This record gives sequence, structure tokens and C-alpha cells, in this order.
Amino acid sequence: MACITVPSTCLENAEFTKDVFCGSQTLRKIAEQLQFLTPDRVNTMEMEHFDDNFGSKPEIMESVAVENDEFCLVNWRKKRAAVLICLFEGGEGELRVILTKRSMKLSSHPGDVALPGGKMEEGDVDFSATALREAMEEIGLDPHLVQVVANLEPFISQHQLKVVPVIGLLARVEDFKPVLNTDEVDTLFDVPLEMFLKEENHQWEEKEWMGWNYALHLFDFESEKGVFLIWGLTASILIETASLIYQQSPCFQHHLRDFQQLQKALNNHKD
Repeated sequence: MACITVPSTCLENAEFTKDVFCGSQTLRKIAEQLQFLTPDRVNTMEMEHFDDNFGSKPEIMESVAVENDEFCLVNWRKKRAAVLICLFEGGEGELRVILTKRSMKLSSHPGDVALPGGKMEEGDVDFSATALREAMEEIGLDPHLVQVVANLEPFISQHQLKVVPVIGLLARVEDFKPVLNTDEVDTLFDVPLEMFLKEENHQWEEKEWMGWNYALHLFDFESEKGVFLIWGLTASILIETASLIYQQSPCFQHHLRDFQQLQKALNNHKD
């Protein structure tokens, strides 16, 4: 495999370091594409249509900002987590992403599909460190096998947890020997990234949050390991990632925004 030098980004402190990335042409192209990614660019791509839509409900905006302080940015900034979007090239040259099915032993979201990740700990120097540490603890993914190329803008969970998606490239997938932490993970599987742009296997439900309607995305996926439902925060993160990498919008766009886009719009109007 050929090698090129690309900057490994840590958008938390906007500093860049030089690392050598070895991988296929597809993965090298992604590394080059994402090396200059900034949160402002991601935000602009998502929010370009929001101003017109939100101007019609100033009384609700005031309610969100004044009467419901528990939802303010000040609070969710204190709750931080990171997830790893680990991409590799499949046997037919397609991009695939690693996912887990959470253990049924867990008290929160048992059996849900998730990206490897978790809350920041005191020793984590940045979000990339959190994502890589959690991936090692959950599925035995050696951090040295993963080249981090970008962090996306934070997402917000239903519990107002700030979640930063960290995009990492796995050039030598054959060197990854999974070791599952069965207290946290029941199953490890992978899916094609492009599926999060297609109508096939996609459905959505209309939900409400504080007077605002939003779309909850759900994707069905079947493999030899079982049938999985990918939804909520994980689905939203992967829709954005696929849109960014493939430089196209999902085929299933409609008038409702999802929960993440709604939260970002509300917080933008409070600033």
C-alpha cells in the first residue's frame, strides 16, 4: 500500500500534527478530503435552511431559553462523550463502518445498536482519546490500527449529553482481532456506510420535543449475525457522516429535521 502524509485533526483544540497514513486509494482519498474539515463547515451544511423555519415561533424559543434551563448549552457542555466512526474498505471496495449491539446486561439502552464509545474520563486528553480508549475496552480494537482523520461537530443525546463523533480509518482490517467485552457488547458487525443515504431499509417516525416536531430515522439491516435496527443518535451520526464523505444528501429528505438538527437550531438561536 502507498503512504501519504496527512494531518491528524483534533478539532477540540484546532491543532494539527503530521502522521503518515498507509491505506488503499479509497481511504487515502477520504483522509485528504476530511483533513480540512471544521465544525463550522459541518454546521453550515446542516443549518442552511433553519433560519426561515424558526422565525415563526419566538414564544417557544423564549420558553426554551428561559423556562427550561436544564436544556441550555451551559449544562450539556459539562457532559461529554465520544464515539468512534471506524471506517474500512470492504471486499468489493465499499466503505463499511463498525457497529455494536449493546449488551442486554446494561441498565441503559440494552440491545440497542451503537458506535463504539462512551463518556470522557479524566485521563483522556481529547475526544479522539476517549473514542479510541472506549473502542479498545469494548471490542478490543488496537488504537494503533486506527488513523483519526476528523472530529465532527458535537451531537446531543436525549439526555443532553454532548457526543463528539470521531472519524477513524482502519487500513488493515485483517489485523483487527475482535475481543468483545461481554458486559458491554453482545455482537460486533459492520454495515455499508452508503446505506445511510438510501431509501432502502429506511423508515422514519414523527416525534415531538418541547412543542417541536422532528423526524426519528430508523434503518433495518440483516446479515449472517442477525437482524439489527439502527436508529436515533447512531442513525443521525451515520447519516451526517455518509453525507459528508459522499458529498450528497440522503434520498429520504423531507420537511422535518431530525433531533440533532433541531437541537443545534435551538441552541444557535439562544446564542
